[in-house]
Amino acid sequence: MALVAGVDSSTQSCKVVVRDADTGALVRQGRAAHPTGTEVHPSAWWEALQTAIADAGGLDDVAAVSVAAQQHGMVTLDEAGEVVRPALLWNDTRSAPAAADLTAELGGPDQWAEAIGSVPVASLTVTKLRWLAANEPESAARTAAVCLPHDWLTWKLAGGTSLDALTTDRSDASGTGYWSPSTEDYRPDLLELALGKVVAVPRVVGPADLVGGRFGAGAGDNAAAALGVQAQPGDVVVSIGTSGTAFARWPNPVADGTGIVNGFADAEGGHLPLVCTLNASRVLTSTSSVLGVDLADLSDLALSAPAGADGLVLVPYLEGERTPNKPDSTGALHGMRLDTMTPAHLARAAVEGLLCSLADAIDALRALGMPVTRVLLIGGGARMPAVRQLAPAIFGCPVVVPAPSEYVADGAARQAAWAAGGADTPPHWSELASTSVEADPTPWVRDRYAAARDLTVNR
Repeated sequence: MALVAGVDSSTQSCKVVVRDADTGALVRQGRAAHPTGTEVHPSAWWEALQTAIADAGGLDDVAAVSVAAQQHGMVTLDEAGEVVRPALLWNDTRSAPAAADLTAELGGPDQWAEAIGSVPVASLTVTKLRWLAANEPESAARTAAVCLPHDWLTWKLAGGTSLDALTTDRSDASGTGYWSPSTEDYRPDLLELALGKVVAVPRVVGPADLVGGRFGAGAGDNAAAALGVQAQPGDVVVSIGTSGTAFARWPNPVADGTGIVNGFADAEGGHLPLVCTLNASRVLTSTSSVLGVDLADLSDLALSAPAGADGLVLVPYLEGERTPNKPDSTGALHGMRLDTMTPAHLARAAVEGLLCSLADAIDALRALGMPVTRVLLIGGGARMPAVRQLAPAIFGCPVVVPAPSEYVADGAARQAAWAAGGADTPPHWSELASTSVEADPTPWVRDRYAAARDLTVNR
C-alpha cells in the first residue's frame, strides 16, 4: 500500500494526514497549535509542522508529501535565505491604506481586476509589501525574495537553501497580487510598484509536478479544500473556519471590478473564483463567550428562537471586514428590544448573521454566472447543528455537509497522490460520507440583515 501525506498549515494550527494513495483511506494523523496573532515568525510554523509530523508517526514511509497553507501571508527572505521579519498574515489589516493607494496608482479597480483577477485589499501580499516599503524601509532593503507560507514550508521540507529553489503553485500565486491567472505569469511591474524593486519570487510549478522528487506543488488552503471534497461543477464550497469563504471551480479566468469576487486559480489547472470574509467561526465562539455557554449550548439556544430572531440582527464584522471591503468597521447589533434581549435571540442572531454574510458571498458567485446546484458546507463552524440546520433556509439551496475531516490536508494528500502516480487527473477517492439538509427559504431574514448591513460604515 503506497502512502501519501498532506499538510494543512492554517492560521490556528498545523494538521498532517497520511492516507492510502489509491483509496484515500486515512492511516494516521497529527496536529500542533500555531501562535495567535496576525504577525507570526515562520519558524513557529516549522516547529509546529515537526510536532505534527511526529504526532502522525513520521513521514519516512510516504511516497510524496504536499503542503497546503493559509494564503497571502508575506514571508520575506534575505540573500542568505533567512527570514527578514515576522510574516504578516492574511488577516492583518494594517495594509488597508496601502491597498487603496495601489488601486488608485494603477488606475482603479477595473485595471487591477484585468491585471491579476482581483482588486487589492489588505489581505493580499502585494499590499503588505507596500506597507513594508513605507513603514520598514530597512526590512524592505534587506528583502531579496518574497514567498508565501506554503512556499516556505515546502522549501524547508525539501532542504532548500538557495532562493532559486523556491517553488509555488498557481492557486497560491494567484493570491499575491502580482501573478496573473489569465496569462499565468508574474507581473514584476506590480511587484515593483508595491515594494519599490523587483525581488526573487518562487517558480510556479504544475499541479501534478513533484519538487525534489518527493514534494507536491502544494496549494492555497481553499484550493486544497476543493481537492479534498472532490468538488464538481455546480458545487459551491462554503468553508467556515477562521475566515469564511465561498468558492467554485470554473473553467475561465474571472475579473470582477467590484472587488467582491477574487479571480484565483485552482489546484487542478482551472480557476477558483472565491469570496472571502474575515469573520466566521469566531463569531460563534465570541458569542458563546459573551453568553457564558459552550458551542453546543449556543446551538441549542439558537434553535430555540424563531427564524429572524424577532428582528434582532447581528452584523458580524468583529474584526473589520474584507467582503465588503470595510477593514476598519465594527460589528453591530440591531433590533434590540426587551423581548429580543435574551440569550436565545442573540444566539440565533449570531448564527443567522454569519450565514447571511456567507449567503452574500454565494450571491456574488451567482451574479457572475456560476450555477449553484448545491452548497458543500465544511470547516469547524459547520459542525454546529444550528449552522447546518439554518444554512439551507438562508442560502436558498440544498446543503450537503460532508463528515468532519481535515479537508485542506486531505486535498494536499490527494495532490501528492496525483503527483506520485503520474496520472493526467487527480485520483478519485471514495465518495464522502455526508448529510444532506434542505429547508424552506427564509428570505425575510436576508432582507433584515441587508438593511442592517448597509448601515455599517468603515470608520
